[in-house]
Amino acid sequence: MNYEERKALGFSVIDAHHSEAVALSDALADEPELSGQEYKSSARLAAYLRDQGFSVEQPFAGYETAFLAKKGPDVHRRKIALLTEYDALEIGHACGHCVSAAISVLAGLAISELAEELNVDVHIVGTPEEETYGAKCNMIAAGAFDGYDMAMMVHLYNRNLTFTKLLAKDSYRYCFYGKSAHAAASPWEGDNALNGLQLMFHAVDMLRQHLRPDVRIHGVICEGGMAPNIVPEKASAEFYIRALSRDYLNEVVAKVDDCARGAAIATQTRMEREVTGGAYDNLKNNAIGLAALEEGFAELGLPLDREFDEIFASTDAGNVSMLCPTFHPTIAIAEPPVALHSKEFEALVKTPRAHEAIAQGAKLLTLQAIKLLGDEERFAAMKADFERGR
Repeated sequence: MNYEERKALGFSVIDAHHSEAVALSDALADEPELSGQEYKSSARLAAYLRDQGFSVEQPFAGYETAFLAKKGPDVHRRKIALLTEYDALEIGHACGHCVSAAISVLAGLAISELAEELNVDVHIVGTPEEETYGAKCNMIAAGAFDGYDMAMMVHLYNRNLTFTKLLAKDSYRYCFYGKSAHAAASPWEGDNALNGLQLMFHAVDMLRQHLRPDVRIHGVICEGGMAPNIVPEKASAEFYIRALSRDYLNEVVAKVDDCARGAAIATQTRMEREVTGGAYDNLKNNAIGLAALEEGFAELGLPLDREFDEIFASTDAGNVSMLCPTFHPTIAIAEPPVALHSKEFEALVKTPRAHEAIAQGAKLLTLQAIKLLGDEERFAAMKADFERGR
């Protein structure tokens, strides 16, 4: 087959199964499940893929809510992963993961029909807990993403983008331990853990002016004491610390740790730090693959926002991008200023525009596979670009 014939076959599969993918997305939206609790969501996706002739391994890579779906034996020269996210927030699918999951599944159906043509094994990988711990981090450690030539997914947004600035992120809880005492009768007998935590917040705020503009530090108090008349013997806060590169993030974390240690010394308390989430890497760029994505957007008649240079946030897909070329474009189902993680965005995931985005996103990923896997020179250039960035 030539390019147009491959494209026509892939698009015909997408068109034939689009209504089923819409139903999948809407069902996920109707029963949103938080990170780590995606039992119905992962089971629903896995059941659909089995019905479509895929073999499904679940549990997978140590997660009951993760899965690996593939069609036929792994006998081809190349191997790609379609990343599938399906966890929700407390306000529902305000990140659009229900739509994104449907896109990956639908694209998987289409590209698997081209497996012989493109000489590729197509894996649909169910990856839970993106919003919290980041299951991809542990899945990578378990070897679940070894040997892939390419990985991709589509995120939903208020703009069409080939590439998003995704920050590396670390998550920690800082716990301060003091000594309780009666706050009125004998406060001198106590060491105030809350004071230590407050001082850490002030130190971090003072640190900000000396950090690069891409750095984001945000924390919330988890424990602050039991009652006003008891000197708090324990106080804790969870912080997310982010930066555009893993190397610089490591430097920033060391500075934040110093803020915590200094606050503990100043208040005569003791501080401990514990990890509360996966260590997310930044998303690694790949110029060859992004050029192919840009062509795909143009073929689908989706205008790109070329002036956009804002920070998107963080995702464990960045960790996958350190192993193989990974693509994370966005398709708009909203207009600015409607933002991700808002009630306004959540209200849009079952609209006709979101349903159309399921077909658009699946076609975009199918075009990406055809363009990169169906052209040996382009594929080699993509791999060389990835290796140069190591």
